[in-house]
Amino acid sequence: MEFIQPTSWREALEAKAALPGAVPIRGGTDVMVELNFARSRPQAILDLSRVEELEEWGIEDGLLRVGAGVNYTRIVEEIGDRLPGLAMASRTVGSPQIRNRGTVGGNLGTASPAGDALPPLYASDAEVEVASMDGSRRVPVADFISGPKQNALSDNELISAFYIANADGPQQYSKIGTRNAMVIAVCAFALALHPEQRKVGTCVGSAGPTPIRVEGAEDFIGGVLEEGDLWQSRGAIPDAALRRFGELVAGAARPIDDVRGTAEYRRHSAGVLARRTLGWAWEEYRGVRGAA
Repeated sequence: MEFIQPTSWREALEAKAALPGAVPIRGGTDVMVELNFARSRPQAILDLSRVEELEEWGIEDGLLRVGAGVNYTRIVEEIGDRLPGLAMASRTVGSPQIRNRGTVGGNLGTASPAGDALPPLYASDAEVEVASMDGSRRVPVADFISGPKQNALSDNELISAFYIANADGPQQYSKIGTRNAMVIAVCAFALALHPEQRKVGTCVGSAGPTPIRVEGAEDFIGGVLEEGDLWQSRGAIPDAALRRFGELVAGAARPIDDVRGTAEYRRHSAGVLARRTLGWAWEEYRGVRGAA
């Protein structure tokens, strides 16, 4: 197995063009597991840990552009106030050592349905930037993740960054696991309030072959908020509406039975997480003291 370690983004793209089968690695928190268990034997490993361009973030075209090499610890510490939902998800990833190594770019690359960073990206309509020697393109995250552990990368492309809007309202992320720390999600849910657009963004994780954007639930709660003029008045969402929102999310889940949980448990959990996160986010929007 060949090991390639470029020191610039151009060198990385040249190496990927020359060896399309090379597997990129940055933190290694997913790839090394596959290698250690002999589940994968790529022709080459493309180590991107020395490519400084991937560690940059800033504002471009009115959006936050975050390099694929920015780790979870930096997301929490440096842009957590801009992306609170993603920061919440980042805090749940593994241990401090894993958060110091792992990246959102890695979550996008492996495209695991249980990837903690993915639901917040869906809920906020993020775009993934990919590049090759032929140029770059941006793909909506829901189109980029094409199946379980499958994405829309061409053989000569690498993930360079993701684009996402700064939060314009409260965001939430919650997950259920078999223990309180260092756990893969049995079920997860991300929610983002967008007061300027008067809409609610959602996404269920680890309850289907890919993260699931629940448009039916979004349309329903959007109608409730508009009908009651709640965006303006900041009044409480009726309990019946919260319950119905949770039911719609649970109905949209497409879980399976596995060693971490049954399909029925995941479906139930998705509904509970949806109802709770919406309640927490709305109480924060209302300015209720002690809101989560």
